[in-house]
Amino acid sequence: MLEVRPWAGRPDAMPKAAPFLHEDFLLTTEWARLLYHEHAKNQPIFDYHCHLPPDQIAANHRFANLTQIWLAGDHYKWRGLRSNGVPERLITGKDTSDYEKFVAYTQAMPQLVRNPLHHWSHLELRRYFGIDLLINDANAPKIWEQANARLATPEMSVHGILNQFQVRVVCTTDDPADDLAHHLAIAKSGLKTRVYPTFRPDKALVVHQPAVFNAWCTLLSQRSGVDVKDFASFLAAIKQRHDFFHSVGGRLSDHGLEAIPDVDCTEREATAIFNAARSGAAATPDQLAKFTWFMMVYFGQLDAARGWTKQLHLGALRNNNSRLLKHLGADAGVDSIGDFPQARALSRYLDTLDRENQLPKIVLYNLNPADNYVFATMIGNFQDGSLAGKLQFGSGWWFLDQKEGMEWQINALSQLGLLSRFVGMLTDSRSFLSYVRHEYFRRLLCGMIGADVESGLIPADRAELGALIENICYRNAAGFFGLEVARS
Repeated sequence: MLEVRPWAGRPDAMPKAAPFLHEDFLLTTEWARLLYHEHAKNQPIFDYHCHLPPDQIAANHRFANLTQIWLAGDHYKWRGLRSNGVPERLITGKDTSDYEKFVAYTQAMPQLVRNPLHHWSHLELRRYFGIDLLINDANAPKIWEQANARLATPEMSVHGILNQFQVRVVCTTDDPADDLAHHLAIAKSGLKTRVYPTFRPDKALVVHQPAVFNAWCTLLSQRSGVDVKDFASFLAAIKQRHDFFHSVGGRLSDHGLEAIPDVDCTEREATAIFNAARSGAAATPDQLAKFTWFMMVYFGQLDAARGWTKQLHLGALRNNNSRLLKHLGADAGVDSIGDFPQARALSRYLDTLDRENQLPKIVLYNLNPADNYVFATMIGNFQDGSLAGKLQFGSGWWFLDQKEGMEWQINALSQLGLLSRFVGMLTDSRSFLSYVRHEYFRRLLCGMIGADVESGLIPADRAELGALIENICYRNAAGFFGLEVARS
């Protein structure tokens, strides 16, 4: 018979458990612990894709309280709060105090067990503020007081954070029509971290929204000094901005698409679609697809000519909740994984550029994990021997930058490509507290490699494995993107 043990009222007799987030968290073997503590833990950070605000970096911004740095703009946390039944006024309400929003999050935290927010939030408090209290309603006053006291120190200014976490490079995400004034100011500020703009021309494609498109064209004209009077001048203005980004140090572009369109488009067709949008006529879905195809080929040619790296973020179904979109705008935490066909059109796009020797370095990110093997095999089709890992299968993105999602990505890349050439983790965040995600990734990576060594799947070669881990954590990215890196 199964013995029923009287646990209640006997805390001394409770089952044994490892401490929460202990020193060897996620490191379940001796090899995992060796690789993390000796090779991964102290590597610098190369944050080649994020959404940090350049104005805050330029100003060396100081945050007034924990809510402003921890919760404001973090749509991951907003989603968690909504799922727990927290009213919107305690999440994004303009008339709600920062302390009330903070308390609402602490009250929700015990309900977030097994959600990555539970790990991330506790790690953020520990690594940035030295607070190892469990996040809950009872501990809220202590956490608030201790964190705010820490925020008042120079170490918790934006520059202090970047220095503290050894962030050598930050690549922000920027509209081509941005004047990059903040980046120019950062370059003169003396900040050790190198901060570069990333060319994100999503608004150049919105011919189905003529009001938005035409307003952007007006701004593009002003910024470029090119009068956008026709399609040829439109392309010339975009090239001028691409050249300007290059002059400021930018070497990456980025595109957020549901999928690459599976169509062809001539310059004549693209011109007609452009002219119609400029006259106020919204492009049909078919016309939008054609215009997007033409422009994406053009963007690829620009990147190849300059030796840039193109990032393709594919598969997000955005702004699902029209009510919250109207109330809060985009990036409000109402996006989800899409189920768009990817393989055939993506192959056509890469092949179109490759045929003319105009295929730049590429990092592919998928949001649907069902596409992991598609993307991991796709990159192998267009490696040309010019550079190790010229095409990359990017780290788990957005909903997949958690334990299970990153394991899936690492396994797919390992089985079908070269994990050793992987450019590793990125932050993809608007928060300066997100550098703990690099720690999370590194622990997970070392845990996986260590388990394989212990089981005899990988040779127990300290030198080779140590180099592998250090390369994935930092060195591969530092050598791949062609960016000047801050010295230690």
